[in-house]
Amino acid sequence: MADFRGIADRIALDIARGRLRAGQRLPPQRAFARRHGIAASTAGRVYTELVRRGLVVGEVGRGTFVRATEAAPQGRALVEADPSPVRVRVNLELNYPSVAGQPELLALALAPLLRPDVLTDALRPGPAGGTPQARETAAELLATGDWRPGPGRVLFTGNARQAIAATLASLVRPGGRLGVEALTYPLVREIAGRLSVTLVPVESDAEGPVVESVLAAHRSAPLSALYLQPTLHNPTSVTVTTGRRLQLARAVTDVGLPVVEDRVWAFLHSGVEPPLAALAPGLVHVVDSLSKRVAPGLTVGFVVVPEDRVGAVAAAVRSGGWSAQAFALEAAVRWIGDGTVARLVGAKREQARRRQGLVRELLDGFAVRADPCGYFAWWELPAPWRGDGFTAAAAAHGIGITPGTAFRVDPKRTPDAVRIGLASAGETELAGALRTLAALAAGGPQHPLPDGQSSRPS
Repeated sequence: MADFRGIADRIALDIARGRLRAGQRLPPQRAFARRHGIAASTAGRVYTELVRRGLVVGEVGRGTFVRATEAAPQGRALVEADPSPVRVRVNLELNYPSVAGQPELLALALAPLLRPDVLTDALRPGPAGGTPQARETAAELLATGDWRPGPGRVLFTGNARQAIAATLASLVRPGGRLGVEALTYPLVREIAGRLSVTLVPVESDAEGPVVESVLAAHRSAPLSALYLQPTLHNPTSVTVTTGRRLQLARAVTDVGLPVVEDRVWAFLHSGVEPPLAALAPGLVHVVDSLSKRVAPGLTVGFVVVPEDRVGAVAAAVRSGGWSAQAFALEAAVRWIGDGTVARLVGAKREQARRRQGLVRELLDGFAVRADPCGYFAWWELPAPWRGDGFTAAAAAHGIGITPGTAFRVDPKRTPDAVRIGLASAGETELAGALRTLAALAAGGPQHPLPDGQSSRPS
């Protein structure tokens, strides 16, 4: 049998060299098989591998399209027709917020850490659970409303992804079942795959996860845990109402179901909804990080665990090699303690509100779900657009967005929607990209841009 990975490598090279352009449709799998002299099943594995690598997107009934995967230098304008290989010029897939003056602010806060005597200590291996000062500082950062975690329940990892992985590894054995929202953070799917955990989708409505759906999933075969994003859910922007939080807390308490509460985006929200950890403290594990508050390159993940599970989660952190590095933890303590993080949070909240204003203005009339506090928007596309087809059409105009299929848990469900990340592009580039996307959506798949409509940002 032909090596499907080798064939996928050749297609990947064609994409990298521009012989296959972003937005270009690949031949049907049977035609591809005939062209390459391979079995149809091998062609299917090639296409699956290309999807796994993020090089193409596929949609039932419409085909498989090349995605834009590489960022071009900033400042290049979108053009409607460009003979050179198309690359993402406005990246609305990545979602790492940065504000004016951020590098200077972080550098100033790090300066004392770079003294030789301080740096020597910071580069030595630290205790797995961090220092008492680190735990106290993290507990203050994570506190919200009436909830303040006990410092002894705070553990540290390298980032949020590792915090999620360690917590799930401590709760769900290989072959176990993890309840998740039907649309969920894509990295949770990847983590679950590596841990050999089965994801079980639960339904949500405008108030958040439906309690009866959670209980029905647990009755059909016991769930080991439930992973939720109650505040600024990624990708839909839904924040669970206080009433629904109380219902969920009672339900999981009644059946003894542990919960992983992801609060990575919650720092942006100005609401008064209590964290689930305040309502079911014996069951809820909170995961968070500095990646969005500060920057992804030097970050720390946090896990707040029920008191009787500190040892189990700490063991999972150690066995997975997921402990926070001493230098990053020391930097985090300094950034939090001197007010750097608080200043960045304030600036990012204001920036998110401005960018949501652009969404409301430029996508007015479309079915867009967003929170005024958030850095993303969930766009349910007008017919006959499909999510992957629209993503490919956007890529052909130099705009990277994320199709709804990237978030689905049930492969049989195909949301005709896309997520737009508002954090990584500059505001001028964002505004131009939103205008182009609005024109694409209005034009439809057969006429992606109306006559005379430029995709150049204004």
